[in-house]
Amino acid sequence: MLQHTDETAGSGRSLADQAFLRLQDRLILLDIPPGSPLNEARLSEDLGVGRTPLREALKRLESEHLVVTYPRRGTFATTVDITALSEISQVREVLEPLAARLAAERRGGAARERLERLREQLEEPAAEDREDTLRWDVAIHRAVYAAAGNAHLETTLTRYGNLATRIWCVAADRIPQLQEHISVHTALLTAVLDGREQEAATIMLEHIRDFEEQVRKVL
Repeated sequence: MLQHTDETAGSGRSLADQAFLRLQDRLILLDIPPGSPLNEARLSEDLGVGRTPLREALKRLESEHLVVTYPRRGTFATTVDITALSEISQVREVLEPLAARLAAERRGGAARERLERLREQLEEPAAEDREDTLRWDVAIHRAVYAAAGNAHLETTLTRYGNLATRIWCVAADRIPQLQEHISVHTALLTAVLDGREQEAATIMLEHIRDFEEQVRKVL
C-alpha cells in the first residue's frame, strides 16, 4: 500500500511545508470533506505544528484553491467544481504530455531512482483499494512532473492535477475501470525511463483523455 502521495514530504522540510503537504493530500482525496470548516486548534494538535506554520500552510492552500477563508467565519475546504472538468482537462492535455516527453528526454533525471522505485512497487500484487489506487495515480503523476526538470511546469501541473483528483474522488465509486485506468502507469514509467519521448507523451495524453471520459460517464 502506498502511504504518501508525495515522497518528498520528509523531515528535511519546514513545519509549514510538512503541514501544507499533509493537508493538501487530505483535501484532494476528500478526507477533509468539501465545504467543511477547518478548526485551527484541532489541526495544530493533529499535525503536531504550531499555529504560525499552520497558518502559513493554509495561506498556500488558499492560493491553490483548496481552502477559502471568510472574514469572521473562518477557513473552509473549497467545494468540488465538477463544471471545471473541461477547462482543467484542456490544460492537462497540453502540459501533461509535455512533462512526460521532457521526463523521457532526461530519462527521469534526478527523479530516476524515484520512478524506478514506483515502477517496482507497481509490479507487486495490490489490494483493490480505491483510495490507494488514487494515491498511486497522484504519486506517479507528481514523480513525472519532477522528472521533467521544469519547476514552473511542475508547479502548474501539480495545481491542476490536484483539482482533477478532487473531481475524480467524487466519481471514483462509480468508475468500474478504475484499476484498469491506473495500469497504464507501468508502461508510462517504462517509456520515461527508457527515454522513449514520443511514446511517453502519447501514453500520458491517452491517460488524461481516458480520465475525462470515465468521469463524464458517471457524472
